[in-house]
Amino acid sequence: SLASTAITCFTRGLDLRKGTEDVLCPANCPLWQFYVFGDGVYASLSSICGAAIHRGVITNAGGAVRVQTLPGQENYPAVNANGIQSQVLSRWASSFSVTPASKDTALEAVGRSVSTARPSTGKRPKKTLDKKAGNKDCKADIAFLIDGSYNIGQRRFNLQKNFLGKVAVMLGIGIEGPHVGVVQASEHPKIEFYLKNFTAAKEVLFAIKELGFRGGNSNTGKALKHTAQKFFSLENGARKGIPKIIVVFLDGWPSDDLEEAGIVAREFGVNVFIVSVAKPTTEELGMVQDIGFVDKAVCRTNGFFSYQMPTWFGTTKYVKPLVQKLCSHEQMLCSKTCYNSINIGFLIDGSSSVGESNFRLMLDFVSNIAKAFEISDIGSKVAAVQFTYDQRTEFGFTDYVTKEKVLSAIRNIRYMSGGTATGDAISFTVRNVFGPVKDGPNKNFLIVLTDGQSYDDVRGPAAAAQKAGITVFSVGVAWAPLDDLKDMASEPRESHTFFTREFTGLEQMVPDIIRSICKDFLDSKQ
Repeated sequence: SLASTAITCFTRGLDLRKGTEDVLCPANCPLWQFYVFGDGVYASLSSICGAAIHRGVITNAGGAVRVQTLPGQENYPAVNANGIQSQVLSRWASSFSVTPASKDTALEAVGRSVSTARPSTGKRPKKTLDKKAGNKDCKADIAFLIDGSYNIGQRRFNLQKNFLGKVAVMLGIGIEGPHVGVVQASEHPKIEFYLKNFTAAKEVLFAIKELGFRGGNSNTGKALKHTAQKFFSLENGARKGIPKIIVVFLDGWPSDDLEEAGIVAREFGVNVFIVSVAKPTTEELGMVQDIGFVDKAVCRTNGFFSYQMPTWFGTTKYVKPLVQKLCSHEQMLCSKTCYNSINIGFLIDGSSSVGESNFRLMLDFVSNIAKAFEISDIGSKVAAVQFTYDQRTEFGFTDYVTKEKVLSAIRNIRYMSGGTATGDAISFTVRNVFGPVKDGPNKNFLIVLTDGQSYDDVRGPAAAAQKAGITVFSVGVAWAPLDDLKDMASEPRESHTFFTREFTGLEQMVPDIIRSICKDFLDSKQ
């Protein structure tokens, strides 16, 4: 059988490279978050695991799936099956089907939980090598924020250290597995060790044993904010593209406010978990500043990010469920990904050489790219400008904050017809559309779509756009000169310049452009 590759809930058909591939879907994917297009034959924009559940190949317990790449087609239907509502798509450049993977891969996958499922290579790994690498299926950079206040006291502080040690061992820390560090919350937060300091469980255990109790007020909010801002830098060992997690251990209740710290953590793309021990009793509630402190701090209030233990005694049975949560990287909804952390501005050529029906094909192309991203007030955003000699902002980044509204605004763009001044249009877009968001958290992309020679200089305005931190993709059709396209595109120019003779060739480019955007995002962000 083929070796199977472990994938996430959000891996799409277009992320796979081979014609036929066996993959392992994790357990407990959030069903409401799946994007699935079609029925039986699925557009490659669809989530693979979502399609497999929709088709009935696996359940939400996960498992092995064989994915077969198929050509694109028209009219993918919307069908409700197995708790997933698939969506309509009028056409897409490639598709896939899902079937149960061959028996032996399936059996291997079934016997293991999501946190330990390893792709089978047929060879037994050498134990020594594996130990160093750690649990490769658990991708996480974790800061444990421990309670070092008078509230917890020396004795319970030691029990907390024991529990933390057990969690560290079960995580499977290693070079290619999870990396951890520890921060102690007391009067003033103290970073005890960083992600980069240790890559073996043995060393981490030793460092945990050596932790000294600090005492003071449990200023958890202050410690959480400090950790979110300072702990996860590249120089301190944070890795690109790996979820950042803070696990807050709280004995009783915090002595300061957690709300602002929670907001800062979310802004920094950090997933906050709260492990509360010995919840305040009814008599004690009067002393708690804010009864809803857990909900204010966690990444999302969906129940996944909060965890309760009655006391610090007998905590062994709580270790594994917590580790499984920390290793479910597809549930880390606060992580910044290319799908939820970018602004894409489309600059659309409305000149008279395009014509009404080709202009519609350009709008379909714009929609198909926009569809791939998670558009929301805290997620990715889309804007569009149409240009001839003049420019018209069709909508800005903050006008529509849901995918439905953005797609309907794109459909409603009216064709202008006129000349072609691409350089002016780039300057206009940088100033008026990107200007208002230049200090925001999202990474900025501009996609210039044109079918001909510009009457003005494009090189200067494009260089200014790149200097303002905007990555420029140029997409040319028909008579667009390659020199102009290359002059506009960001470096490396090959991967930011696209060209097709016919307007019908635009949709073939969509998966490659989405992939290039995600690659740029990963290369730029920590």
